Amino acid sequence: MTSRRWTRGLAAAAALLLALTACTVDFGDLRLRIAAGNSGGVYYNLAQTLATAWQTGLDIERPQVLQTQGSPDNVTKVLAGQADVAFVAADVAADQYESRPDLRALARIHDDYLHVVVRADSSIRSMSQLSGHRIAIGSPASGVEYIANKLLKVAGLTGSVTTTLRGLVASVQALLSGEVDAFFWSGGLPTPTLAGYNTQGSLRLLDIADLMPKMQALSPVYSTSTIPASMYNQPAPVTTLVVPNFLVVPQSMPDDVAEALVRELFDARGALASANPAALSIDVHPGIETQPIPLHPGALRYYRSQKT
Repeated sequence: MTSRRWTRGLAAAAALLLALTACTVDFGDLRLRIAAGNSGGVYYNLAQTLATAWQTGLDIERPQVLQTQGSPDNVTKVLAGQADVAFVAADVAADQYESRPDLRALARIHDDYLHVVVRADSSIRSMSQLSGHRIAIGSPASGVEYIANKLLKVAGLTGSVTTTLRGLVASVQALLSGEVDAFFWSGGLPTPTLAGYNTQGSLRLLDIADLMPKMQALSPVYSTSTIPASMYNQPAPVTTLVVPNFLVVPQSMPDDVAEALVRELFDARGALASANPAALSIDVHPGIETQPIPLHPGALRYYRSQKT
């Protein structure tokens, strides 16, 4: 009897192993490119950590992290087949989806906070006082430029300011040297470059609470929040605009790949949060909130397995 039970046990174990092996997907030949923004931003920082997580978790070649101009550039690259995954601000994604419904989301990740920055010794205290001044509004085709132009319009400043297109590091340097009087940045909290430059309190953020009703009328994805004074060594907290970020992919991505990417994203939350505190907000439950971009079927399959 003992021998027969032992034989049956071995047979059952062998059958289970065979079933597990059949269900295992080999991603060894998978090659991924992640569109990730500029090297000083949170997108790029998180993309590097995520690339390592996907390499280890899926046993694939380390995904290539592409330095880009930002959200509009990232969406363009995904839709053109030049990237496989992109970090994208929700407002850019929503506007693109209207004309390109083949865009799909893997997850909502961290939120971006709009920073309107002046020198600490500047007399400028509000958006209205930017009239007649020089402003850096982000890199060409970036999410910063995208949202900055909207804010300038609702503030009635279009045409009354001189704008220049510069990346984050160049914007900070231009502000401190006096080449510009203010700059815009949209990124997670904290943005390492800003935190690094502002250890001596040379930069100050403007409060835009008075413009938020008009901005929210432009897009339902916008919300209002506060940047704490301690975040960047500021004299006081400021109210600003918040926009969620999504990980997006083409609709054509295979379901098993999309599901695996989402699974490894959430398994890597600890490493992502260590890379940047903005990733502390990454979680399965808000992860499904990608409206108006539909979830990829593979991503949806993962969330259903987690009973979310």
